[in-house]
Amino acid sequence: MPKPKKRKAPRSARGKPVDPTLRRTAEHAALAGVRERHHAGHRAAGRQPPGARGARVARAAKRRVDDAIRDVAPPLTEDQKLLSFAPRQNDDFTRSDPWRVLRIMGEFIEGFDKLASVEKGVCFFGSARTSPEDPQYLQAVETARLLAEQGFAVITGAGPGIMEAANKGARLGGGHSVGCNIELPFEQGSNPFVDTLIQFRYFFVRKTMFIKYSIGYVIFPGGFGTMDELFEALTLIQTGKISQFPVVLFGTHYWAGLVRWMQARVLGEQKISPEDLDLLVITDDPKEAADVIAAAWEAQMDEASRAARSAWQDQMKRMEREAKRLGDASRRNI
Repeated sequence: MPKPKKRKAPRSARGKPVDPTLRRTAEHAALAGVRERHHAGHRAAGRQPPGARGARVARAAKRRVDDAIRDVAPPLTEDQKLLSFAPRQNDDFTRSDPWRVLRIMGEFIEGFDKLASVEKGVCFFGSARTSPEDPQYLQAVETARLLAEQGFAVITGAGPGIMEAANKGARLGGGHSVGCNIELPFEQGSNPFVDTLIQFRYFFVRKTMFIKYSIGYVIFPGGFGTMDELFEALTLIQTGKISQFPVVLFGTHYWAGLVRWMQARVLGEQKISPEDLDLLVITDDPKEAADVIAAAWEAQMDEASRAARSAWQDQMKRMEREAKRLGDASRRNI
């Protein structure tokens, strides 16, 4: 009998054998990397990172992060919860799902309220680590400035790097600069070029605001968070949830490998359609990026006008049919 092959242990993308210890270590390292990139972005802009040692920002109490998205306690039946004795803790209700629902609702209300006046918003995404001397930073400033001069508002995650560059460009162009900050386990702060700042606890609430109040995305080189926003937008377009929504990838050299992989592997194995790749625009030119956004806005307005005209015509036809029906009924009664 042939000797059975020894099954290889699963490995990470870097080739390391995977086990819970490695995964936990990687999670801690990933969080430390996010913190380091945010701090590097603030230092590159000449600022002391918020929460860093020696920072002048004082805190009256230790900052508490909402880490109770998942419950680690074993599930209980409702009878068990009702009949079993358990010592009450002061924060029992505030860490329960009903309380979270209220907080989530409050975040949606605050976001809708503060952003209700935002028109023609454009979201910028990219690395928090990009320094003000980096060509990508300067290109983000210029792209945002060109859009602001055409009346577009600029929306970012309010952090340093590319986010700061876009907010700065919006201010230079006389436009509205919006920052949607997210609570992280470390204090990340916001850049000084934000006019309207909103703080969020939940990523999915913030992501809703990005999509709802923007008419397109400009995506500069970045990491997992940047790609998360990229693929969520593509999924919403692909499934018909949003339309005439431009997704501009800025930096042809950076994105070339990803695009080649999508063409060769994802499209090659028919996981997507050829037309799906046409949803992306890749450029190195700030003016071209701004022109793509402006053209898409005009297309959105044309589409909305046609839809409104069609709805009005349908309503008029229904009114005419109803008037004819009432007239016929009246003549029959006579």
